[in-house]
Amino acid sequence: MANALQEQLLKAGLTSKQKVRDVKTKKKRDRKAKVDDGSAALKQQIAQQKQDQAAKDKALNEQRFNEANEKGLVRGLVTEFKKAAITLPKDAEIKFNYTLENKIYPLYVDEKLQSELLNGRLGIVRYEDASYVVPHKLAERVNLLVPAWCGYLWQASDDTQVVEEDDPYADYVIPDDLMW
Repeated sequence: MANALQEQLLKAGLTSKQKVRDVKTKKKRDRKAKVDDGSAALKQQIAQQKQDQAAKDKALNEQRFNEANEKGLVRGLVTEFKKAAITLPKDAEIKFNYTLENKIYPLYVDEKLQSELLNGRLGIVRYEDASYVVPHKLAERVNLLVPAWCGYLWQASDDTQVVEEDDPYADYVIPDDLMW
C-alpha cells in the first residue's frame, strides 16, 4: 500500500483523485526546487561545496599524474618480463597450480621448472590472461610495483614449526610438494 491514509480518505469521500494527484505533484516540485532565499547560510554552504569539489578535483589530478608516472615504470616492467620469460616446454605433463585474486590457474611445467619454482629461483607473473615464468628477482620487482600481477612468488618463511614432545607423528616427514 502506497499511502493508506489517502486511500481511506478517498473511500470516505473526503477527497478526490485529482486532489491526491495535485498533492503528489506539489511534493515532487518542492523536493526538486531548492528555494534560494538569498540567505548567508545557503551562500556559505554553496561556497564550501565548491571548495570541497576543487580540492577533490586537485587530488584526483595528482593521483592521475602519479599513475601516469608509474605507468612509465610499469610499461618498462611489462616489456622486461616479456623478454625475460622462460618458454614453457610443449610436452610438459606436470600441472603446477597457483592462485591469484582467489582464482586458481594451472600451468604445465616439467620437473626442472617445477623444482626451480618450489626452490624459489623462479616466479610466475600473470598479465593480460597470460602466465609468464620469470626469474625470482624480476617477480619480486613486479610484486613491489603491481602486486595484482604476481601469481606465484616463493618467499622463505621465518616461522619454524614447534614439535610437541608427545606428538605421535613426529617420526614421519611431511613432504612439501605433494601433487594430487
